[in-house]
Amino acid sequence: MGGGGARHEGREPRRGRRRRRPAAMSEINVTPMVDVMLVLLIIFMVAAPLMTVGVPVKLPETAAQPLPTEQEEPLVVTLTGDGRVAIMTTEVPEGELVSRLRAVAAERDGNRIFLRADGAIPYARVMQVMGALNAGGFNNIGLVTDPGGPTLDGGDG
Repeated sequence: MGGGGARHEGREPRRGRRRRRPAAMSEINVTPMVDVMLVLLIIFMVAAPLMTVGVPVKLPETAAQPLPTEQEEPLVVTLTGDGRVAIMTTEVPEGELVSRLRAVAAERDGNRIFLRADGAIPYARVMQVMGALNAGGFNNIGLVTDPGGPTLDGGDG
């Protein structure tokens, strides 16, 4: 029984402290991407109702069906209960309405515009503003209302 180096059965002798590096992962981990997409979905679901035009008016209620949506962001003119006029959220003096509409019409592809008028505004005033919209280059005018109004067929929609 001679003296020699002791060998452990089944093991290789250690030569330094080298550790094996794990092999590179060749698969894409989709879980973080799905998490981000779900968070973005929730953010857009919460933010979408807040993206309506910010001029408060009490719209009349009708039983009309909504118009189909377009590719371009809709242009909205609002006529408030106290008679003020606003393009999107910017209030416009009455004398400048047609000139500003012409400038906007020159930059847009379509000629569709939406008119939001408070239900307390007289019909004649709404028609005056519609005439100004037409003079400004917009002849496809949609009137915005709230759904759920009377259907005038004997029921209340």
